[in-house]
Amino acid sequence: MCPLRVAVVFGTRPDAVKMAPVMLELARDARFECVPIATGQHREMMDEVLALFGIVPEHDLAVMTEGQTLTDVTTRVLERLGPVLGDVRPDVVLVHGDTTTSSAAALASYYKKIPVGHVEAGLRTDTIYEPFPEEMNRRLTGVLATHHFAPTPTARENLLREGKDPRTIVVTGNTVIDAFLWVHARTTPSDVPAVGTERMVFVEAHRRENLGEPLEAICRALRGVVKRHPDVSVIWPVHLNPAVVEPARRILEDEPRVHLVKPMSYRNLVGAIGRCTLVATDSGGLQEEAPCLGKPVLVLRRVTERPEGVAAGTLRLVGTQEAAVASALDELLDDPAAYARMAHAANPYGDGQAARRIADALWAFHRNGALPDEFDPSRPPTLPSAAL
Repeated sequence: MCPLRVAVVFGTRPDAVKMAPVMLELARDARFECVPIATGQHREMMDEVLALFGIVPEHDLAVMTEGQTLTDVTTRVLERLGPVLGDVRPDVVLVHGDTTTSSAAALASYYKKIPVGHVEAGLRTDTIYEPFPEEMNRRLTGVLATHHFAPTPTARENLLREGKDPRTIVVTGNTVIDAFLWVHARTTPSDVPAVGTERMVFVEAHRRENLGEPLEAICRALRGVVKRHPDVSVIWPVHLNPAVVEPARRILEDEPRVHLVKPMSYRNLVGAIGRCTLVATDSGGLQEEAPCLGKPVLVLRRVTERPEGVAAGTLRLVGTQEAAVASALDELLDDPAAYARMAHAANPYGDGQAARRIADALWAFHRNGALPDEFDPSRPPTLPSAAL
């Protein structure tokens, strides 16, 4: 029987991180021929992740340009991916999550009548503009997809409410857990930032909907917290967007225990999460990654597409108001019982076996094999081996 040819399309660092375990799993399984395709929606940050996992794209669309808009990215992916798919002739195309690369690649595959598998399918918020443009990207991709690899039972329920055929959905867990635990097992002391204090708050804030006053309020809250807690430092890998850099520097640069650093490599980010006391973020992936290591996560957004973490107690949705952010940080830093409740909550997002389940499900869908056992958050996790 011929190997199943699977094109894996990715374009940003989060894409690359979450698809790396899938590409490695497919590459070492004789049932598959894996064809990695990078759109280059992001450049240096994506390339660093590919080097970390030892992945070399067979095709690179190089769509990134300075000052690119969402329309620019969408148009170039459509224009450049179509001919590549015509040459590769995959049996199925895998895309990930909620990036513009993913929705455009799914549309390009649809135009070629190639089935699409959506990894991290079924995440939803209650508004198409939060997060923007990710919420619409993932919804559009879900409409175009043939196979839906839902990370959690809640994500599956979202897909069923939208009318997806239950036979097309497999609950796999999230591949980011596979990737995060694999990298964490390989971090060394040199990967961990030194901040000179016993406790550290790790911060990521850059979402479009938080630019302006919400981001300034977050900065003011962080400034107040370090002033009230002399044993606490903040480390913030600041996004390169000038709309993030300017308020962060203006409000926080003079605080000696606030470290505004350049965007970190993924290895260093994993090391920093392992070292930190807690995480405050508007990022999506960190809501799943940090609880792997028992780190409480304060979500700097009004809504989250990851309600499982809120229900489990690993996440707390705090918004962006200065008083609310400061109060939530103070509580976790001052109240050991409140901290322990979040730190000891079970992570509902994966068990390190998502990539294997996706591979087995693809084979089942296309070669009539047996579907894998699905991820069950109530079962104790089986962590991945040292060789992903």
